[in-house]
Amino acid sequence: MKKKSRFLVFVLCALMFAFVVERTDFSSPVRSADTSKGWKLMVVNSEYRVPKNYELEFVTLSCGEKVEKRIYPDLQEMFDDALSEGIDLVVRSGYRSEEEQKQLLIKKIGELRNEGFSDNKARTEALRWVSMPGTSEHQLGFAIDINAENGTKEERAYKWLSDNAHKYGFILRYPSDKTDITGIAYEPWHFRYVGKSHAKEIYNQGLCLEEYVETL
Repeated sequence: MKKKSRFLVFVLCALMFAFVVERTDFSSPVRSADTSKGWKLMVVNSEYRVPKNYELEFVTLSCGEKVEKRIYPDLQEMFDDALSEGIDLVVRSGYRSEEEQKQLLIKKIGELRNEGFSDNKARTEALRWVSMPGTSEHQLGFAIDINAENGTKEERAYKWLSDNAHKYGFILRYPSDKTDITGIAYEPWHFRYVGKSHAKEIYNQGLCLEEYVETL
């Protein structure tokens, strides 16, 4: 009877969560990202969504992930140079569709509810880590999550990227000291392509993308 009771509780909880998810509004902000400064400086965040019908052309990497074709040459150069220094990197996550982003957010909310968070608190906390569908840079194909591979330690990989990514046109998108501006928790693995000249300025000035675009 105890096993049956636990199973029934589990089913009821699952049904309640499914009901909450079904009623949850996952719509993104009305405002589309400003494209007037060019694709490299398009800001997508909690206030600005990916423009509707934005056209992308992809390259599929050896790991199976896809990235926007325009960032591929500099991305490959960065990985090759890192490897020459004994640091093996891999793109853990590249382009994601809006539907994939929604499923990630739902999964994160569910994990937090299982940890004891209320529905509202689980949603709020989840959005610190997973962007609302339509507002994720991964939907642009210009942002990538990078991890260490084949024995390279994560700390060493992140340090190398933090010091060198700007040389190849990539910036650490969510620095630890800019969370109040980006609205996203520190992610040492998440890098965004902005082009070499912009990346150099952002790195040298210690800015996040939102701040840099404002200076223009």
